[in-house]
Formats: sequence, C-alpha cells, structure tokens
Amino acid sequence: MISKHITITEATKSNTATRLGINNTPNEATIETMKLTAENVFEPLREILGAIRVSSFYRSPDLNRAIGGSKNSQHCKGEAIDMQALNTSNFQLFEEACKLPEFDQIIWEFGTKQEPDWVHISYSKTNNRKQILRATKIGNRTAYVPYRKD
Repeated sequence: MISKHITITEATKSNTATRLGINNTPNEATIETMKLTAENVFEPLREILGAIRVSSFYRSPDLNRAIGGSKNSQHCKGEAIDMQALNTSNFQLFEEACKLPEFDQIIWEFGTKQEPDWVHISYSKTNNRKQILRATKIGNRTAYVPYRKD
C-alpha cells in the first residue's frame, strides 16, 4: 500500500504502459516519496471529500516520454497525483486542495471556467512552492498560468 486508500497497483496503473509494454515500476526510494505525497495531499482530501479517483500517480521516465509529459514531471519522482472527485465536483476538490497547509503545486487541468477535467497536486519533501496554476492550451502547447477566480 502507498497509503490507507491507494494501492501500489492503482498508483502505477497506466493503459499506455500496458499497451506499449513499458515497465512502470518505481524503485524503493520513489515508493517512499509516493507514500509521503499520498499522506500529505491525497489522504487529507479523501478524508474531507470521500472517494477520489487517482488518474495518474507514478510515471516511469519511459512512460512519461511516451505520453509526451514534461521532462521535469514530478510524476516521475512520485511527487505528483492527478485526481478526480467521485462524490462531488472537481471544482470542490480543487478548492479543498488549495486549503492544504503544504503543497508544491495545485493545477486546474483544462476543463471549463466552472470545472477542471482533473486536479494535479504535487508535494515535495524539501521545496513546496505553494503554486496554484491553471493549465490551458495555447495553440498546440500547454501553458501554465497563475490561477485567478474569474
């Protein structure tokens, strides 16, 4: 188990990795980082909101390249979780995440002005920047801009 509510299988599941035969197994140091991330950002949110779906947690460097992820993706370090609320809205998940005492980044990922498609939350053992961003497409590129309530 990565945490009380996240199994190692859930934390490493990737249809792309399965389809392409990519090994998505973290090493022991990364598993320890994943546990810290889950305990500090996922579990407090689950306690408040109930069921939350983990859509992406750990990504091996090979998997990250295959999906076109950032070269510096915190997913490769076990420091980031993409999630969706199951019993409430992703908006409420985002709002509650912003109240966490410690986090590195919270990103409203795409969606509409009322609701993100999912919420990205990262946690660093040593350098939490407390950035709140919105991911949007500008042309074919993803841009991360400071979040503003409109």
